[in-house]
Amino acid sequence: MQSKIDGTVMQMLTVYLNKGESVYTESGGMAWMTGGLEMSTNTRGGLMKGLGRSLAGESLFMTTYTSGVDGAWVVFTPEAPGKIVELDLAPGQVWIAQKDAFMVAQESVDLAIHFRKRLGAGFFGGEGFILQKLTGPGKAWLEVDGETVEYTLRDNQMLKIDPGHIAAFESTVTYDIETVKGLGNILFSGEGLFLATLRGPGRIILQTMPLSSLAAKIARFIPKSG
Repeated sequence: MQSKIDGTVMQMLTVYLNKGESVYTESGGMAWMTGGLEMSTNTRGGLMKGLGRSLAGESLFMTTYTSGVDGAWVVFTPEAPGKIVELDLAPGQVWIAQKDAFMVAQESVDLAIHFRKRLGAGFFGGEGFILQKLTGPGKAWLEVDGETVEYTLRDNQMLKIDPGHIAAFESTVTYDIETVKGLGNILFSGEGLFLATLRGPGRIILQTMPLSSLAAKIARFIPKSG
């Protein structure tokens, strides 16, 4: 299996499949494809697992594309301007992603929901308690808002981040929320009451333009009825 990412702010992912190879995506994720591919749509893992995925921002049903010939290909496109990020997961390796980030994955990759264990992170982390968990082996692709920046945190190295800018991180990274200190900072900095903290070791992927921030900016220019 091979893949190629094209484009800049509106990217597309092309996955090339040989006979017997397959990938799966959420319902409606495919843009176009060649002949020789068979589609199969189901809840993938049963109704309860499907309902869990829907809580994490994905569709209840997943569609699998399996190639019956060598050299078939299928194209997937994201739902909003941003970047497509490829993860190459080792056996048992786990990445945690923001809600609705999952795009496509090989059949061997398991997609499940992930609950934040800390109450503070769940209430004030910008995405609630439920995230997405991807477990290897295999390749998976995420859709990330805006541009992306990746850091590798050393053991106990910590980064403070506006929660909406967190796209994904390895499961070895600890996620928590802390209160912004100082009344002046709270009232006038524009950063709100809380910041996220990511503590290493592990890789993290950040996004420059959270979709919620873009939507809020656009909403200011939409005329109000009445």
